[in-house]
Amino acid sequence: MAVKLLMSWDIKPGMETAYFNFVIHEFGPRMMKLGLRPTDAWYTVYGNAPQIQTGGEASDRETLERILESEEWQELKRKLLEYVTNYRQIIVPSTGRFQIF
Repeated sequence: MAVKLLMSWDIKPGMETAYFNFVIHEFGPRMMKLGLRPTDAWYTVYGNAPQIQTGGEASDRETLERILESEEWQELKRKLLEYVTNYRQIIVPSTGRFQIF
């Protein structure tokens, strides 16, 4: 059964340009290389919610857990945390539709 990694965070003030360059040129491509298929992305402009909510899908929970335990994912997440605060993640069954926390 396919599972989804849901993530949310806020971009650190003043880091917006560097953050978006990182996400487009490194985070997304490396996520896909690891086997995590991007499925959702939400940018909150107004309201009391995380600024970014996104998801990536893996074929099953075992595959996703292997990705999350890999050194490459740990390095990628450490790099992401240079640009963001309030990072959260959760693993849920994939519904095939947009999903948020």
